[in-house]
Parts: sequence; structure tokens; C-alpha cells
Amino acid sequence: MLQATGVSFSYRETLVVSDVSVRVGPGRVLGILGPNGAGKSTLLKLLAGILRPTAGVITLDGAPLASYSRRSLARRLAVVPQETHPAFDFSVLELALMGRYPHLDAFELEGMEDVALARAALETTGTAHLEGRAFATLSGGEKQRVVIASALAQLGNRESGIRNRGFELLLLDEPTSSLDLHYQLEIAALLVRLNRERGTTLVVTTHDLSFAASVCQELVLLRDARVLGHGPTEEVLTADNVRALYGVEVDVQYHAAAGHLTVVPLALNRP
Repeated sequence: MLQATGVSFSYRETLVVSDVSVRVGPGRVLGILGPNGAGKSTLLKLLAGILRPTAGVITLDGAPLASYSRRSLARRLAVVPQETHPAFDFSVLELALMGRYPHLDAFELEGMEDVALARAALETTGTAHLEGRAFATLSGGEKQRVVIASALAQLGNRESGIRNRGFELLLLDEPTSSLDLHYQLEIAALLVRLNRERGTTLVVTTHDLSFAASVCQELVLLRDARVLGHGPTEEVLTADNVRALYGVEVDVQYHAAAGHLTVVPLALNRP
């Protein structure tokens, strides 16, 4: 379980996360929603151990994140950033193999097991046929699936390949922000499949409320660095909460064909 208790963080004199407490259990999907500047990406970086809180504590399986070495933490959780721009012209397979670095000793090269795990991750994300392509030549949706494959390869175990259900922990920062509708749906379907079939635990930041409703079992709403709401998606994603969060009027309805809540913007909420 990944848990934050009373966490705050400041950039110099600006408080960007204030007294936030959230938790995500094994095999669950947590969405972090909020307007620009609410602290979503900062909270994700805190949960990933990239930033250290100025107050409060974050624990993974009961142990403080600060007690993990960088290498051991990287074997336990992986981050998928909004965009990935490699410095060199790596192939898809080479980029997937980068996920294996936390498992290699100094000066150790990837072995057959590492290559097999990288290829299995590409197969899982539907990108195995692209392994020889240059990453830079891929479409936005293809790139995102390859980066997710690299994250899965990072969490793989040489002995058993896939850890026990709920062990894989992926933190994704706005994974559909630059994608068209086709690839948004493709990434949503992939994340749902990873959770249902592999038990992958997911933490996702997003601006897309319907995407969050389709993928996330629980939501955290952030506004002005604080938690506005936290709980099951069907309880938290309400018209009143969206009005308080974004200052807009919306219609929130369960859509039988989609199988989840959908959010339709209606108008700005003018005082």
C-alpha cells in the first residue's frame, strides 16, 4: 500500500501541497484531479519519491519512502511522465530495456532474461511489432504505450517475470494529455486491462473527467494545494464537486453503453 499522511511541500515560499492524506491499496486505481496549479504533478512526484515532503510522511508497504534506496524503490514503483524525449535515437526495444537498469549491477549489461522481460512488456502493451523502429518515429499513442512497456519492464522480476498481483505500481502523469481521441481510448483500455488482468496498482493524474471515470476506482480532488474530496469515484465525481473544483456546471450521468460515469460540461459557473 502507498500512503501519504499529512504531506506538505513548498517550492521556496510557495505552498503547492498542503496537509494531504491519501492512500492507494494493492491492485487499486487512484485518480488525482484538479485545475492547473492545484498540485497534482507535485503530489505524484512526492508519491514516487522524486520529491521529499517538507512535512508529513509517505510510506510504501508500511516503510517510509525515505528508507528505500533509489535502486530498491525503482524496482518497486515506476513513473510514466507526460512526455518522453530521449537524448539519442533509441529503438523501441532499447527504450524498453532502459527499464531494466535498476536490476543491473555496475557495468553489467542486459542479459537474455532482461531482453525477454522487455519483449514481454512490449507484447503486453501491443507494441512488440515496433521493437526495431526508432522511438522518435512513432505516433504519440505508440510512444506512450512503449514508455508504459518500459515501466512494466522496470518492475519485472528475472526469476518469475511478473510479481504477485498488486505488486506492480505505476504512477502516470496525465497519460492522455497530448493524444487524440483514438489514442486516449487506447490508453484507457490498456490501463484497465493492466489492472484487471495483472492486478497492477495505478496512480493517475488527469484533467479528463470522463477518462478518470472510465479508469479510476477512487479519486482525489485537489484545489489550492488541498484535498477537496477523496473516495470512490461514483461518490466523489459529482456535479457539486466539479463545480467547486473547476467553477463549471456539468451534467454527471451513468452511461450504460460506456459502463461508467460521463461528464458533460454545460456552462461556466458565474458568481
